[in-house]
Amino acid sequence: MNSKTLQTPKIPSQTLKNNILQRHHIKLDDIAAFDNLATAAWKAARGKRNRTEISTFFTNFDHNINKISNSIRLEQMPYGIFKTFYIRDPKVRLIHAACFEDRILHHAIMNYAAPILERAMSPAAYACLPEKGVHKAAYQVQKYIRRYPWYIKIDIQAYFNTIDHAILFKILRHRFKGTEFLALLNKIIDGYHFSLGKGLPIGSLTSQYFANYYLDKIDRLLLAHPTVMAAVRYMDDLIWWCQTKELAQLSLNWIRNIITEERLLTIKPKIQINRSLRGVTYCGYRILPGTLRLSTRRKRQYYIRRCYWEHLYVTGHITALQLQQAYASVHAITDGANSRKWRQKNLAIHPALDI
Repeated sequence: MNSKTLQTPKIPSQTLKNNILQRHHIKLDDIAAFDNLATAAWKAARGKRNRTEISTFFTNFDHNINKISNSIRLEQMPYGIFKTFYIRDPKVRLIHAACFEDRILHHAIMNYAAPILERAMSPAAYACLPEKGVHKAAYQVQKYIRRYPWYIKIDIQAYFNTIDHAILFKILRHRFKGTEFLALLNKIIDGYHFSLGKGLPIGSLTSQYFANYYLDKIDRLLLAHPTVMAAVRYMDDLIWWCQTKELAQLSLNWIRNIITEERLLTIKPKIQINRSLRGVTYCGYRILPGTLRLSTRRKRQYYIRRCYWEHLYVTGHITALQLQQAYASVHAITDGANSRKWRQKNLAIHPALDI
């Protein structure tokens, strides 16, 4: 396989047809319809009904829904109001949570746009997609490390903050049509800037879908590349497999240029090229051909969350029943992994509270 072949892989015409040529028309009136907005409001309020902003909205539900509907039709939305705060999951992230009305708008849009984007995504993508997710991604990676000898793992430097608005909007124009709807998408994209013309707010539903779709072409190019045997991507964490270390390095050099030139993104310096038999850490798991273990990061996350909920119980902020429910959610962090011995050891060192 020579370098010239590597630089000019041919993508099957069917791949191009599925990924580029089909455009879907979405009407602004459909987004602004009462039933669609009502459904969106219930989705946006899920798990948050006790918050003052949301309970106030629901006390005059019909009036507020009609107000949002009129604002959409008059092109007065989104309002672009964000509440910012930091979370540690596990690294510190700055979250920009849109106001409740804008979150309703986001859900109303995605009621129509999400199924289209989901169907358009390549089979390598696992984030923000039905019947996929973290666990499915980890299992698929394990399947591939059993099958193929070498892997390359990369992720993107400051991914959400460096997504280019103009490129993103161009990508979305290849998928959707409708002047008013595209203008609304452009307004949402342009409503947040980490730097001039770049960045999506972490915490918005639209950001999750747009960021996931932004790298879809990269998935497809990799899967069509003559040296690449398989690939998995969870948002901006990308891993693929080759037959030899040399081919792995060549494919990396090739895709790095495309990511840099066509998406204006930078790959983090910490790139892994390794034998599959040695395993890989991915999506919070230490994945080996014969077992799936918790990564150090996920173990730390388990311990921190457990301590957090126990502290709330000891200080009287939650009930015993709420602590039991919290224990179940903390235990879910270990789902899918061969972690029984580690959990037993952890409980021996830090016994659970007697409730």
